[in-house]
Amino acid sequence: MKTLKTKLILFTLMVMASCQSIKTALFDHYSYQKTTAIKTEMLLLMDKSDFAYELQKENVAQLLLEIAKLKEYERNKPNNEITYEMWNLLTDTEKNLIGGYFKFWEEKQTLSPEFTQEAKIQITEALDVLIQYEIKKDKTSKDNLLAILTQ
Repeated sequence: MKTLKTKLILFTLMVMASCQSIKTALFDHYSYQKTTAIKTEMLLLMDKSDFAYELQKENVAQLLLEIAKLKEYERNKPNNEITYEMWNLLTDTEKNLIGGYFKFWEEKQTLSPEFTQEAKIQITEALDVLIQYEIKKDKTSKDNLLAILTQ
């Protein structure tokens, strides 16, 4: 059921994005600043995942709290459905991005540097697309974000 709901939301977003009359939220310096800060903190925290998760548990919780605050901000911003859905994808514990990474780290307790480097590439790319969308708010950056959301 959750998968069907997610697909319906993504389909709706795609239809909305294809309509010229649908508005897109304007550039938001706060969103840009917080997203780049979260990206930096995430990558630094990932560098510590070759140590026991328990040693970084509080830092993980703090970063997830910062993300939750930003998600709530993004959820309430008008014409901002795409950004909000991207944050939902990034934090989904069943996906291979931020939420999934932290879940896997907690389960395994330590992660190899090789695994972490590959995960950093995926997470960096996803966050960079989100950052570019926030900066540009153009059709190309919107299409790039929608491409990730519909994978």
